Amino acid sequence: MTHDRRIRSIAIVGGGTAGWVAASILARALPGYGCEITVIESPDIGTIGVGEATIPPFIDFLRFLDINEADFIRHTRSTYKLGIKFTDWRAIGHSYWHPFGSFGAPVNRRPFFHAWLKGRSEGLAPRFNDFSLCATLGDAGRFRRPDPAAGGPLAGLRYALHFDAGLVAQYLRAYAEKLGVVRMERTVAHATQRPDGFLEDLCFTDGSVLRADLYIDCSGFRGVLIEQILKTGYIDWTNFLPCDRAVAVPTRMNRPRSPYTESSARAAGWRWRIPLQHRAGNGYVYSSAHISDAAAADDLLAQVGEKPLADPRVLRFVTGRRRQFWNKNCIAIGLSSGFLEPLESTSIHLAMSGVYNLLEHFPDRDFEPSNIASYNNDLIAEIERVRDFIVLHYCAVSRDDTPFWRDCRAMALPDSLIERIEQYRESGRIRVRPGELFTDLSWFYIFEGLGLEPARTDPLMDIVEPARLREILATFARSTLDAAQNVPTHDSWFQPPSPLAGEGVGEADG
Repeated sequence: MTHDRRIRSIAIVGGGTAGWVAASILARALPGYGCEITVIESPDIGTIGVGEATIPPFIDFLRFLDINEADFIRHTRSTYKLGIKFTDWRAIGHSYWHPFGSFGAPVNRRPFFHAWLKGRSEGLAPRFNDFSLCATLGDAGRFRRPDPAAGGPLAGLRYALHFDAGLVAQYLRAYAEKLGVVRMERTVAHATQRPDGFLEDLCFTDGSVLRADLYIDCSGFRGVLIEQILKTGYIDWTNFLPCDRAVAVPTRMNRPRSPYTESSARAAGWRWRIPLQHRAGNGYVYSSAHISDAAAADDLLAQVGEKPLADPRVLRFVTGRRRQFWNKNCIAIGLSSGFLEPLESTSIHLAMSGVYNLLEHFPDRDFEPSNIASYNNDLIAEIERVRDFIVLHYCAVSRDDTPFWRDCRAMALPDSLIERIEQYRESGRIRVRPGELFTDLSWFYIFEGLGLEPARTDPLMDIVEPARLREILATFARSTLDAAQNVPTHDSWFQPPSPLAGEGVGEADG
């Protein structure tokens, strides 16, 4: 008879968004497996108030958990998000969109952006919003749900959520506990290790002890297990992404809630605004080598133009990743695994991806090294591709009005990013691998938004006669215009907020 080597216990160190995302996915995916899941939350450690926006895979996450979306939105004070609008990046006064959803439809079996580029080269001057329903609705302050049966732009519409991440952690905690996850309120003092270096016992400040087969570190930047105990090491990406601080402040809403995340470039970084049902989340991500904390806070408060609901909080970080996300019997999820600034709202997604990949590589108690290596390779490749996408926003700008932007334009780039930029500049083509988070369409939006124009168009577009191309563009534009008619305002989706929670910052990614 085969000896049972199944994982029987999982301990998640740290709650917050990442901890409860991990607990929820595992509890949902492992019913009947006979594995006890415990989340250890410390009453002594606060949350990180950087605000929270998501991308469309978060909606898939809710569906995976079989969570009622309307109930989730009500309890977490969520609003809808159709994309990100970037202002003052390419040049002061210029704005561009990274919208969700479809952009036209394939022409001659080529992605539509090739037809867009061909149309522009033919002098047709196509307007961006004519082919993106999400951008059109976003600029109009309106929102509607996708309609797969309708076809066209309505079938291709995608959305995500803005929310109060503190309330999300509470919501997912209640969800996970209903599925049997156990919560312990303890503070880890240290951990013991076996002779082979594997983690053995968690020792808490009150003298109690917990032993598990598998440990998940969701303790945030501190990396209580992955770094403080296992000394895994960290790769610093400050040379590619020089911003190392953020100042965040919640404010009272004094204007309609935009159905998108606002990203506005500033002298030494960029500012976000995330509208929630009950307040707005605001922040300034910046380089401390180019602006002081006090000046950054002053600039943020001057820009938001709304009454602060709390004092600004300064957060310090080092962009980069752990050398390994999975080391021995410990897996880092969320901020403990690494940090990329929230420019493209990837933080929660990367935490989710870490847990989904754990299910793909779920171990037994032998912890096969090749399985761990496969997990690490997959997650490292993913975060490095996301890193390249974020770096593109900085290195391709036209701005040179401050030392920060001049330094960004002059910085050395990863070879992988150089290859993507050169390919697009030469041919308008964008090569992405299957499973990449950001598709060729997302890369096109940033290339186009920042003014990078390819030297030539796709030869397969030459088959389409100019008159036919003009007709195709006009047809797509009409379908987008039709889909945007009689759409309710974004604000109309939300009733005046009931007192479900306090007005504190409470936005975490543990």
